[in-house]
Amino acid sequence: MSSHEKEKEATAVSPSYPSGGEEGHVAVHDEAEELNILGYRPELKRNRSMSTLLFQSLAIAAIPYGFGGPLISSIYGGGQLPMFLGWIIVLIVDECVALSLAELASRYPTSAGPYYWSFQLANPKYRTVLSFITGWTWLIGNWTITLSVNFGFASLIAACVALYKPDIVFEGWQLLLIFYGLCILTFFIAAFGNKFLPSVDTLCAVFTLLAIFITLICLSVKANVGRNSPGDTLGYYDDSLSGWGGFSFFIGLLPSAYTFSAIGMISAMAEECESPTVKLPKAISLCVPVGGIAGLFFIIPICATMPALSEILNAPVGQALPFIFGAVMGTPGGGLALTFLVLIITLFCSISITVAASRCTWAFARDKAIPLSRVWSKVDERHETPIWALVLTTVVQMLLGLINLGSSSAFLAFVSVGVMALAVTYAIPVVISMIHGRREVNDAAWHMPNMIGWICNIVAVLWIAFEVVLFSMPTALPVTEVSMNYAIVVFVGFMAMSGIWYAVYAHKVYRGPPESDGLHL
Repeated sequence: MSSHEKEKEATAVSPSYPSGGEEGHVAVHDEAEELNILGYRPELKRNRSMSTLLFQSLAIAAIPYGFGGPLISSIYGGGQLPMFLGWIIVLIVDECVALSLAELASRYPTSAGPYYWSFQLANPKYRTVLSFITGWTWLIGNWTITLSVNFGFASLIAACVALYKPDIVFEGWQLLLIFYGLCILTFFIAAFGNKFLPSVDTLCAVFTLLAIFITLICLSVKANVGRNSPGDTLGYYDDSLSGWGGFSFFIGLLPSAYTFSAIGMISAMAEECESPTVKLPKAISLCVPVGGIAGLFFIIPICATMPALSEILNAPVGQALPFIFGAVMGTPGGGLALTFLVLIITLFCSISITVAASRCTWAFARDKAIPLSRVWSKVDERHETPIWALVLTTVVQMLLGLINLGSSSAFLAFVSVGVMALAVTYAIPVVISMIHGRREVNDAAWHMPNMIGWICNIVAVLWIAFEVVLFSMPTALPVTEVSMNYAIVVFVGFMAMSGIWYAVYAHKVYRGPPESDGLHL
């Protein structure tokens, strides 16, 4: 037995549970005992319920920001048809992803998430390396998707200024300073307000519904540039703007896909949730339908009242939403008022997604997979927060933000990298589960009927494969140095660095997460 495994066994109660649901399973109702069975000792306070987990996942999706931030892609993609129909298509396929992840989270409810699932499911010969690859892809996805939220937040603030000064041009260093200020603000809230965060997530859910309702009323009443016909509202499509021809529709799916790209990040909160075998998968599975229905009340009014696509393409800082709000409301003040609602939602999103990313960082450090793991895996007992993991998450974002000074197009690739990395991480354990005939998840406390499970798993994997290709493509043709999508280059670069780290040192200390058969029915 390795020293790593001995260390874990010293703090764990590890009865042998045969897989497959055989007789002799012991019902486990104590969360601390459940976590011990999974190989870890409790370190974080369980202050999350199913509803607050759902609210956190909705805060991470942040419908008005998640869809509105990258909305310019849907404009290039053809307008209303990919915005409306594309939203519905993405809801269906992403719900298949969510249900597939929910089963795995029920069987293995730890903050380690996908790399823990991969380790437990994979062949013993390959599982250590495979879990390391999964873990680093998961970590990169968490860091870069959080980075994309905070930098998108900074861009929205700049776009608000542009409502009053349309000719203003923001330099890279100006956006960077706004971004840094937001990173620091989010850090302090997440680090020292842990006991209030469930209430913050609840407040976010209520405020988001209120903001969507206000936006619906304001846009519908003002409609300063006119109202589109019902046919154009739901089906207008111009495939000439992106240069991709008929494929433009899929380019228009990018905002919808981005909105729900982080649905699996909530799994990192497993060790702060009561009864995680049931409440965590319920929260994951409900996020897409609840957020999706609410999103229609935000998207349809925009589709019904927005100006001509050619005008929106000239929006300052590439932010279509504030431009549309300003045009439809008829005044910069009206546009700013609606955009301010989105900014508040984005702040909530920034806090929630930073918290989830820090838990992922902490969990991976706990298993000795990150340089200086002893530092990042410490939990501040006073605030009951992995504060050093929060520090690392924030510092990494701020360092990567410097890239925007040299190349804004290279920096924008981080948005795509975040989506791609998270998607690949979701696919790995799902594929392994399918190879094993889904026998492990069929024994989880929360699982789908076997046939429905197979359908959801297959749809999820096919969608993820397409999503990776889609987010690797440039939004518009012809491609220039500025419009080129460098996502695949950045993604491969990150993975190469993690591979070098494994070869040089990590293989000596990383033995994977503790071996466990998971929690059964």
